[in-house]
Amino acid sequence: MSWRDVFGHDEPYPEQADGVETAVETAESGGFTVIEGACGTGKTMLALSAGIDRVRDPESAYERVFVLTSVKQQLRQFEADLRTINENLPDDWRTVSGLTLVGKADVCPYSRERTAGIDESTVYDRCEGLRERTRNLTGEGGETTTGALVSRARRAQTGLADSGRGGPSYLETAGEPTPYLPETPTHGDVEYCPFYAGFLDDLPEDGDPIEAVPFDFEDRGLLEPSDLVALAAGHGACPHSIMGALLPHVDVVVGNYYHVFDPTTAATFTGALLDESTFVICDEAHMLEPRVRDLVSDGVGDETLRDAEAELTRVVQPLEFDDGGRTAAGADEIRAELADSDVTLAELKETRRFVRDVREELDRRVTAHLDRVRPDWRADLSALEDAELPLRDPERPEPDELSEWATEAGYDGGSWVRSEAVGAVVARVLNAVEGEDRRRAAPAAGRVLGEWYRRDHERYFREIELERTWDETEPPDSWRRAYNARLALHNCVPSEAIGERLAEFGGGVLMSATLAPLDVFRTVTGLDYLRERGRPVVERTYGLSFPAANRASFAVDAPKFTYGNRGPPGADNETRRAHADAVVAVAKSPGNVLVGMPSYGEAEWIAGVLERRLEKPVLLDESSDDGATESLKTDFFGGGEKVLVTSLRGTLTEGVDYRGDRLSAAVVCGVPIINTSSPRTKAVRTAYDRAFGSASGRRSDGPRDGSRSGFETALTVPAVRKARQAIGRVIRGPDEVGVRVFVDARYARESWDDVREYFPEGEREEFRPVSPDMLSFGLEQFWKTHRSDD
Repeated sequence: MSWRDVFGHDEPYPEQADGVETAVETAESGGFTVIEGACGTGKTMLALSAGIDRVRDPESAYERVFVLTSVKQQLRQFEADLRTINENLPDDWRTVSGLTLVGKADVCPYSRERTAGIDESTVYDRCEGLRERTRNLTGEGGETTTGALVSRARRAQTGLADSGRGGPSYLETAGEPTPYLPETPTHGDVEYCPFYAGFLDDLPEDGDPIEAVPFDFEDRGLLEPSDLVALAAGHGACPHSIMGALLPHVDVVVGNYYHVFDPTTAATFTGALLDESTFVICDEAHMLEPRVRDLVSDGVGDETLRDAEAELTRVVQPLEFDDGGRTAAGADEIRAELADSDVTLAELKETRRFVRDVREELDRRVTAHLDRVRPDWRADLSALEDAELPLRDPERPEPDELSEWATEAGYDGGSWVRSEAVGAVVARVLNAVEGEDRRRAAPAAGRVLGEWYRRDHERYFREIELERTWDETEPPDSWRRAYNARLALHNCVPSEAIGERLAEFGGGVLMSATLAPLDVFRTVTGLDYLRERGRPVVERTYGLSFPAANRASFAVDAPKFTYGNRGPPGADNETRRAHADAVVAVAKSPGNVLVGMPSYGEAEWIAGVLERRLEKPVLLDESSDDGATESLKTDFFGGGEKVLVTSLRGTLTEGVDYRGDRLSAAVVCGVPIINTSSPRTKAVRTAYDRAFGSASGRRSDGPRDGSRSGFETALTVPAVRKARQAIGRVIRGPDEVGVRVFVDARYARESWDDVREYFPEGEREEFRPVSPDMLSFGLEQFWKTHRSDD
């Protein structure tokens, strides 16, 4: 057999052939292939072909491919390429099975149909409660069996028909009737989930959960969520449980970064995939570092602390009254639940006091901050803005002020760590005593408080985040009416977490259109950590192989688009005039044009300029929800030439398919470096300096002193990748024609802060520098040539 038997098209590009063979060879040595490939290179088919080839080779140890991507568009591309592979397999090949992972809300029949009081906002709490009660009813010492519960739920249909109230009203979902009513059944007065009972009833005793799957999956190819729901729920089994049973057995699993890097998800659901028999594919890998940083950071809000204290009180109070010689409602039940734990009443009371004092200290600090920066804040709460309150100097790793306060207040490490165990017990007690399925606050608060104590102060940064909200129930002179305050624990350097997780896999591919400089990518994603431990890391860079004559690429030597040069939006100066002229020149290109700006504020400014100086319709992307963004894309693609203006930090410059004639030009103004004055950003920069380099290291073929500064590693390189992502939307196939333009001197010529070194060599050479007055001439010549070709 050969990987070419798997490859879904007649003939691969040369880059695809090299990439597949490199990935296969590297994976067999337990290593990872890092691929930067321009848009249109065919990275998705490349990676899938390599992974499936290893899975199907009887001499290989790989049993499955696990695809991770952070962009829905790319997830759909993997699904489409898997279908293409199956459609073109040799006749004697078994169909490649696949499964797309989704959350409970997408597969729970009740949630999908909004019945039984279950929807996407309640499904997780209700599911856990229903499952626990189902297990309690049928487990060791339980009142009944899973078979009896299933029969009871099925008989409810018959009973309804016999009652003369009409025929049975089956719950239908994904176009398939289920065997149960739309409402959850009860056994006695205990509510349970018949779908979960059906899954448990099909489980063989001490057998593999795959034997409970009620359909043949191996020849079905890709199982999409709707297929899974129809097949499982139609049989009367829990689709989410069936999805979990299928995970280790399908050839290809398609999911999101959080399925691997979120500690809770990996521990409770996808853990079976995290071993040496899995070939992992990390798509859009330039996003791996920032996405995982968010997943391995944590925090707890003021409201959660308030609710946790209230939950602790509801457990403690009946026991306190009972100790006084009075009979308190629920005390016996609470005492019985506590008897099965290692938590004492004294520990419950101490934790309640600790949580209350932490919240009071949070209140004191927020109030003091507002009194200091805006003494009249109580007079107009609506004018308050988001803010960060650092709990240490972000540029000096040292213990944070909240930890020091706790020590002075008499709370030691045990107080912090004990909160986690106590919180878990409180949730269990309340769910049992109150008989209500809810996600309790005490476990979340306890987990964060425990982590707050355990994590170091060099790679972790602690602060108070103030996010604008509005709550009319709070007093008119309270900051809580205007703010949600949150104790935030940020993992500044997630490379260790990424590297340790990747090390659990047998090997795989990490890929994106924008990974350069690869030495930075290896460092911040923990690949150097793997290399030091003997795991091969092989790099490949594939530029655009499509005809160079079909594209024009310019780096315009305009004044640097920095705040110091441009001033606020609306200012009239040389910098803004030069950038406005360049954008207008590009926007006059025939066809659709994408304009990327460093922020939404700057996007609004340039959109106003274009509306005044251009005849084409101008669409402005604003920071909004997914629905608004999708509507904007539809308008942009919907016929007639238009200009779409967006922020380079938004969602329209990455993972969106502008194939064919959807886009003829893209222009980027400035380098979209995030706010460097933010305490969190300063902390990340400092942590990167300490972890990976020094303030002096910098240059392309390996920095001068073998290291890179925290500023370039944490801020400049990700910003350049954002800009390159936007430009890469234009040319995605051999027949596509278009223009790509960077406007800012940092892209055009070498200087102390230029960014040309962060481009792959071929791309750096292709974006030739031009003066602002020569841009229009270059554009005219290009379009004149291609118009005549038409």
